[in-house]
Amino acid sequence: MNKTILEQVLEANEGFVEEWQKLQGQNRKPVSKIPSKELAIFTCMDTRLVDFLEGAMGIQRGEAKVIKNAGNTLASPFGVVIRSLVMGIYALGVKEIIVIGHLDCGMATATADGLKEKMLDRGISPDAIKLVEGTLSQWVDTFHHPIENVAEVVKSIRENPLIPKDVPVHGLIFDPENGKLELIVNGYEAGAQKEIQ
Repeated sequence: MNKTILEQVLEANEGFVEEWQKLQGQNRKPVSKIPSKELAIFTCMDTRLVDFLEGAMGIQRGEAKVIKNAGNTLASPFGVVIRSLVMGIYALGVKEIIVIGHLDCGMATATADGLKEKMLDRGISPDAIKLVEGTLSQWVDTFHHPIENVAEVVKSIRENPLIPKDVPVHGLIFDPENGKLELIVNGYEAGAQKEIQ
């Protein structure tokens, strides 16, 4: 009998915990919830970035807060991403933000109509879809190109009244095939940083 995904995950976790306890026995220091690089990364949920993006950036466990969603998009100026950044800045010591989009993003080819059709095919009621129709269109149909999206998201974060002006907001694009990062917005040079007095 094939194991379910959940069973596979729990089995893998047992082996991981055993190995981790051995490493902990070798006097490994606990990892803080405060990011040691004082960095928040906002990126996409694409599967190709898992266990690849952070390594390509030289980021280790405990060094950065990582926030992910579909297409690294901002659906609301006071939504979950901004709330996470606010928490990171004011409660967890984040001093810089990097927005990272990636080439070949699935959001670039998605449409609100296409998603609605797939929802209907899966049994979601038309009344439920009507509740999010305007938001769905605003979120999905405005994403056309990953590089433009990065620049727009950096601008939106930079202009958000809850984000302090002394927090640089950078924008990068990532190639999920080879791990190369390209600078789109340098938050130090973009006039987005108020001099710290």
